[in-house]
Order: sequence, then structure tokens, then C-alpha cells
Amino acid sequence: MYHYSRAIFISVKDLIDPVPETISAEDARRRVLASCQGTIERLVEDPRYFARPSRSLFEEIRHYFPITQQARVFCAVDRVIGLAVEQIRVEHERANDLDNRCRATTRKGRPCQRTPLPERDYCPSHQHLEERLPTRVGAAA
Repeated sequence: MYHYSRAIFISVKDLIDPVPETISAEDARRRVLASCQGTIERLVEDPRYFARPSRSLFEEIRHYFPITQQARVFCAVDRVIGLAVEQIRVEHERANDLDNRCRATTRKGRPCQRTPLPERDYCPSHQHLEERLPTRVGAAA
């Protein structure tokens, strides 16, 4: 996930212009990168309880940029954070789908990796293991 924090940093690094008396430009770049990485790490670890990651990161780094560039910085942060949030959501859904696997085991004793049939516990290869209710023959005669 670090490619997201790097993408934020690369898109805003040339805009960094701190007040010279307080901090050097190199130190400001390091702090901006560390903030970007910290935000992405928190987003990965705790996506449900990180209400506004774009705003949070922007508030943390905005004083390293001149006022004339802050709208541009926020747009860059918001765009990349939006992509990261979507990727994390997809990864969480994929992890939940892994829980939805066939209940059978293979000949080697490993769990079957196939997806079960709709509303069933077994995949097409193992559907013969499914308990079936006996059907009534000739009930409407």
C-alpha cells in the first residue's frame, strides 16, 4: 500500500515551501512523506474508524505549503486517498469471499478452494456430498 503514500508525496513534493526560519525544505519533505505513510498505514489497519483520512492528512501537512498551493495539495491528497480507500474496500471484500469456500476437502486433505454453488455448501465437484431431502415421487397422481 506504500505506493499510495508515495503517489501523494510525488504529486505534492515540488509544492513544499516551508518558512525558512522554522524548518528546512528537506526536513519538511521527510515529514510530509512520514505523514503520508502514517495515514495509509492507519487506513489499512483501521479503515472503518478513520472517518476522513483526506482531511486528516491535509490538516497534518498543510502548513508545509504556501497558501496559494493548498487547494492543489488537497485535491491531490483527496484523489489518491480515494483510490486507496477503494482498493482497501476491494481487498476486504476479497478476504471475506475467501471465507465462502466449498466445505469439502481434496484427496490430499486440503480444503477445496472452489466457490460453492449458490445457496449450497459445496462446489460442483463436491455437490454429491450435499445432504438432499428425499423427493416424493408420484405425489400428484
